[in-house]
Amino acid sequence: MPKNSSSPSTQPKPFPKLQKFLADSGVCSRRAGEELIKSGQVSVNGEIAQLGLRVNPERDVIKVGQKRIQSKFTKPVVYVVNKPKGFTCSNEDPYAERLIFELLEARHRNTRLFCAGRLDVDSEGLVILTNDGKLAHRLTHPSQQVRKKYQVEINEPLENDAFRAMLDGFEDEGEFLQLDEIRSKSGNPVGSTKLEIIMGHGKKREIRRCLNRFRYRVKKLRRVAIGGLRLGKLPLGTYRDLKDAEIDLLFPKQIS
Repeated sequence: MPKNSSSPSTQPKPFPKLQKFLADSGVCSRRAGEELIKSGQVSVNGEIAQLGLRVNPERDVIKVGQKRIQSKFTKPVVYVVNKPKGFTCSNEDPYAERLIFELLEARHRNTRLFCAGRLDVDSEGLVILTNDGKLAHRLTHPSQQVRKKYQVEINEPLENDAFRAMLDGFEDEGEFLQLDEIRSKSGNPVGSTKLEIIMGHGKKREIRRCLNRFRYRVKKLRRVAIGGLRLGKLPLGTYRDLKDAEIDLLFPKQIS
């Protein structure tokens, strides 16, 4: 009889049973998970689950009621996306025509991802999508002061009074708005229509609101860097994996 080339130690581990997955994910005990499954409260990929079903935590959509459950041990996923104009940075929005997650290949949509720092629908450029909550918190929490660079084109040359006022900051609808740095590749940003704006924070549509305050119309707004991570030559509407070695680039003290 031919010898089996695969010993038990090299055989891949089977996917976990659904009740074990629920227990490992912190939803409930295994026994309570069995009761949830028997009562028809658990679905897998849109179908009511049966007791004993094995699941792939990285691919299957598993819900208890309407709440999706993900393994605490899900492999961290981080994508760098070059978002085009017209896509909304949200998982669900009934008013949005297109969501940023539609840019992902179907095989990458099974993992529950969220935006770590959004861009408004009219803007384009670098967005981070991840299932890593700790990384997302570091990127978005104001205390981290993660600096981001934007290329902005306005309809008229920037005037000195507006330039100074935006750097000093002002109140707008109960919020204090302020641009950290305003630069221009041509030298002095005053008199230029093409600007580089650096922000270590970011209220909703803050750059647009600052410029609109002084009656400038934003013709184009594009995020080109987060920390030391640059958008580079990534084509518009595409994405790639963020390498582990690149994560530290997101958190430098300075941005050039």
